[in-house]
Amino acid sequence: MGALAVTALVGRMVLIFALLLLVPLGFALSAHDPAEDAFILSAAITAGTGLAMSLLTRSFRRELLPHDGFLLVGLTWAVLPLFGALPLWLAVPGLSATDAYFEAMSAFTATGATALSGLDELPRSVNVWRCFMMLVGGLGIIVLAVAILPLLGVGGSQLFKTETAGPLKDQKLTPRIADTARALWVIYVLLAVLCTLAYRAGGMSWADAFMHMCSTVSLGGFSPYDASFGHFDSPLLEAIAVVFMLLSGINLVMYFVALRGRSLAVLWRNPEIRAFYAVLSASIVVITLYLTWHDAHTTFWEALRRTAFHVVSVATTTGYASYDYAQWPMFASLLMILLGCFATCAGSTGGGIKMVRMLLLLKQAQRELVRIVHPSAVNPVVLGGRAVGDRVMQSVIAYMMMYGASLVGLTMILLFSGLDVVTAFTAVIACVNNIGPGLGQVGPAVNYGGLTDFQTWVCTFAMLLGRLELLAVLVLFTPSFWRR
Repeated sequence: MGALAVTALVGRMVLIFALLLLVPLGFALSAHDPAEDAFILSAAITAGTGLAMSLLTRSFRRELLPHDGFLLVGLTWAVLPLFGALPLWLAVPGLSATDAYFEAMSAFTATGATALSGLDELPRSVNVWRCFMMLVGGLGIIVLAVAILPLLGVGGSQLFKTETAGPLKDQKLTPRIADTARALWVIYVLLAVLCTLAYRAGGMSWADAFMHMCSTVSLGGFSPYDASFGHFDSPLLEAIAVVFMLLSGINLVMYFVALRGRSLAVLWRNPEIRAFYAVLSASIVVITLYLTWHDAHTTFWEALRRTAFHVVSVATTTGYASYDYAQWPMFASLLMILLGCFATCAGSTGGGIKMVRMLLLLKQAQRELVRIVHPSAVNPVVLGGRAVGDRVMQSVIAYMMMYGASLVGLTMILLFSGLDVVTAFTAVIACVNNIGPGLGQVGPAVNYGGLTDFQTWVCTFAMLLGRLELLAVLVLFTPSFWRR
């Protein structure tokens, strides 16, 4: 009964997804590009499948239980990329089903890893679809569904907690979870509109502004050009991108709190936001000085421009590139990728373990050092002036153990498949943390198209694992989850 009730809701998600296909279809029809038939057929198949799933399971509809939330989120994020891949597979000649699903998963999880080359020659509607999936997936179609389907009731709360990122998920902006989800989407859409207008004012066409907005506010990083942001070679556009990546990298909840209180001071008082900006600022300074010392660029200002853009891009897990930073000394490029593991804030559209977890781990380490010297001292972990409960700390430590085990395990699988250590390690780091480009064979100047089908599926699973914060996926593989 539970699985059938979940299937009924997945059917509704698929129906919603069919409506989203009207956006790239509109671009295709307006430009009369060759992909319009692919989008018409894909929309028909998606809508038909969603309708059939809903009708066949309509008698099993009921309010979700906490147990069901994990299954629904996992199924939704595995199934929707199938339909997202369909127009790519139909419209791009020679694209395999594996690479099409990888591309759709990368878009939907806002990872930005691509298996496609020749992006400049693709039909515009295909590139619009790739980027638009990022916009939807950035905040999560589950949150969208909770916002517009209040009939989910109590189950909606479970969905919201499963979908949203970070260890502190029980804070609500509003008394009703559906109103909370709607508030987040209003903030998200407002950022999107402002970003589009800024890109247009900076010199992009409306189509380019829309596509790059989709992959900026979602911190996804897809571009309709093989050269990514390097296609424009514009310091102004890079500066606009940096601003909106920084705005999107912090907790969207805090914008709502600031608007409600009519004060921006709440943003600066938040310890996670302060740490986010402090870490990025320090990293920009260190890498700029390091590159200047190694004569990686002709002038200090050129080094600063390249460093600022790429540090923010990689640390926020966006993955834009305006230059092949794999040519930098290994320290600089590897430091940026490691920043992508933790720099973004919980409640943002970014990936990684989130800055709040890193702060809690550091405070827990400090607490243990104090306990060694003063065994009887009462020294709770405090963040933002409030004590953090042991239950939260246990959750963070368990998450980090699974995170480390996942990185090691997936890296060893890719090494076993024949990849070199730099490519294997950075590909796993980039996919689990939803960064996009890695180093080696998956660096910013190349893509994931050179991987075997097996290696591509490993990276696809890694993206899903990271987007749903590991435990929401791994719990589905435990025997206890399936016991009554």
